[in-house]
Amino acid sequence: MDRNNRGKVGKDNVELDNNKNGDVCWWLLHKGLASFFLCISMFGLLVRWTVSLHSYSGAGNPPKFGDYEAQRHWMEITVNLPAQDWYINSTKNDLSYWGLDYPPLTAYQSYIHGLFLRFFDPESVTLFTSRGYESYTGKLLMRFTVLSSDLLIFFPSVLYFIHAYYDVHSRGRKADVAWHILLILINPCLVLIDHGHFQVIKLNSALLFKLSPLSFCFVNLMSTYFAPAFFSHLLGKCLRRKHPLLEISKLGLVVLGTFAMVWWPYLHSRDAALQVLSRLAPFERGIYEDYVANFWCTSSVLIKWKRLFPTQSLRLFSMVATILACLPSMIQQILAPSSKGFLYGLLNSSLSFYLFSFQVHEKSILLPLLPATLLAMEWPRPFKLLTHYALFSMFPLVCRDNLILPYIALYALCIFLYHPPGGRWDGAKRHHSTPLTLVSVLLTLAYLGSLVLHIVYLTVRPPERYPFLFEALIMLLSFSHFVLFAFHTNTKQWMLSGHLIGSDKGKKQH
Repeated sequence: MDRNNRGKVGKDNVELDNNKNGDVCWWLLHKGLASFFLCISMFGLLVRWTVSLHSYSGAGNPPKFGDYEAQRHWMEITVNLPAQDWYINSTKNDLSYWGLDYPPLTAYQSYIHGLFLRFFDPESVTLFTSRGYESYTGKLLMRFTVLSSDLLIFFPSVLYFIHAYYDVHSRGRKADVAWHILLILINPCLVLIDHGHFQVIKLNSALLFKLSPLSFCFVNLMSTYFAPAFFSHLLGKCLRRKHPLLEISKLGLVVLGTFAMVWWPYLHSRDAALQVLSRLAPFERGIYEDYVANFWCTSSVLIKWKRLFPTQSLRLFSMVATILACLPSMIQQILAPSSKGFLYGLLNSSLSFYLFSFQVHEKSILLPLLPATLLAMEWPRPFKLLTHYALFSMFPLVCRDNLILPYIALYALCIFLYHPPGGRWDGAKRHHSTPLTLVSVLLTLAYLGSLVLHIVYLTVRPPERYPFLFEALIMLLSFSHFVLFAFHTNTKQWMLSGHLIGSDKGKKQH
């Protein structure tokens, strides 16, 4: 055996010896990634199904029920009316009753799910008479539509992402790859909202490197939260090609062609297209609802935005603030586009929209959390805190839906995943004990305060003068952490530029 092979075998043996605990996890790891992914997927489906056995948004709460009824109603509308009428108020489509306010691609998904429900339980999507339909069979079929979406779209996307990510950056230890799969597939926030609360929020997590497929995703995203990241990354890639103008033209054709294909039912007239856009941007609802942990709601404790400014001014303020927050990340990707930088761009763009855009919901924190999960192995500790505060920010919503038990169970599972026996998850990235700093002390105190606030929220009655005091405290703590996290991730993204510039200089010298 030659020296190189002996070194390789020796290295593998050291790794095996260091992790030889006889546990099933390592036995599966050394059987190969595919088998381990299958086991994690089965466990992820079990967790999702267990959560789906509990309550959901608006259960038994007429007249409008909740997000469960909204999803069912969209299926009812899409299977009974032509696509041209989905976003138009009429006698058959009362937009005041959970009118469709998601992009066409999401409406097409509702249509497919509606066909499934109509085949097995026609009464669940019958026009008019199915409102508030909550039969056992109907609920079972509704839950299955979310599970099937995960199984057919989300899980394969995660597998592709893992393959692409570790093939491009580094193969990584098998343990790191395995825990990364776990973190993405069993994201407690995503599972709780999709399969508990019942509002399907997904991001195709595939890391794509060719411009045409990426631009296709650009048009088909369910949210504008990621649009700045896609735009800046694609533009940066085009500008670095041999013929940038040609590449930009090709990119534009793909974007316009895909847009026309998806929006075709609404391009027959200007009014039809504007009607869809008006549904996607419901400015009449105000700049915020409930106690969401973003800038406008948090600062409203001191500045009464809704009283002081008209809606038109607030729209302008939020647009300017959102663009300014997105700019650093966009500039970095235009100057130095990279696959990892694109993931940071998705995170920073969506977090900027969550913090500063118009009409944000508590559940919208899941949008920045998804790309953060894809980058979880880059910085485990900040990611753990982000997941904690994302869950914490939705705690009042979870309580209203009677989902406290699955919330606690998923939080416990989250702790186990992030602190596995032997500390194996981030073993490759462990450092010596970090010295105490003012920031670490404040973060620890805030974390302990959030844990105490969970108990207080459930057991203590707020003062009559301030009935939403605890919601405001939850909002303030969560918002403070989200802002710190945004500064941290933008800094991390810009640090990539120095690395890429150094690599380019090294290539030119050679």
